[in-house]
Amino acid sequence: MKKYIAEIIGTFAIVFCGTGAIIINQQSDGAITHVGVAMTFGLIVMAMIYTLGTISGAHFNPAVTIAFTLAKKFELKEVIPFIISQLIGAFLASFILKFLFPMNEFLGATIPSGTASQSFILEFILSFFLMLVIINVATGSKEQGMFAGLAIGSTVLLEAMFAGPICGASMNPARSLAPAIVSGHLEHLWIYVVATILGAALAIPTWKFLNNNDKI
Repeated sequence: MKKYIAEIIGTFAIVFCGTGAIIINQQSDGAITHVGVAMTFGLIVMAMIYTLGTISGAHFNPAVTIAFTLAKKFELKEVIPFIISQLIGAFLASFILKFLFPMNEFLGATIPSGTASQSFILEFILSFFLMLVIINVATGSKEQGMFAGLAIGSTVLLEAMFAGPICGASMNPARSLAPAIVSGHLEHLWIYVVATILGAALAIPTWKFLNNNDKI
């Protein structure tokens, strides 16, 4: 049960702080800035990995959980409980933010600023690179070592920094699902579910190929 609670807490923290930063930036006429929002996402991911990584593996992301399962680094029977835990954490965060900022229209939901195909491709690539970093600094789905949290958090920060203004840089279905459903803006939600899962999944055969010791 501890690992499920850890996933709830970690995903809650990421959605609460990350989308909270977006909302507060809007409410305060840009006091946090885009750079500040990107840093918030990266730093909270890093903090939660160091805090909870040894308990649950610090997935906090259904796409990551699915990808770890494809890599045979995570038990199939744990996939649904983990994803449910992540969604509970994400929805709790969005409901609290809705209570705190009832007049905010989007609650930090990921909305494409360009075309749907543009955001789909961006999210696919961002999720691919994020999972490639995660799978290379993790063992048995447990984030390991002194620099794992730094590497993963920095990747989130980097990708949110440059791609956020166009696609929202979700890389996480739970992070997009909760604010979209709570705010009632479902029009582009499919992008942030499908592209993120496909991108993370593709990282696994790539990782296996790159780490195959057989001569080509």
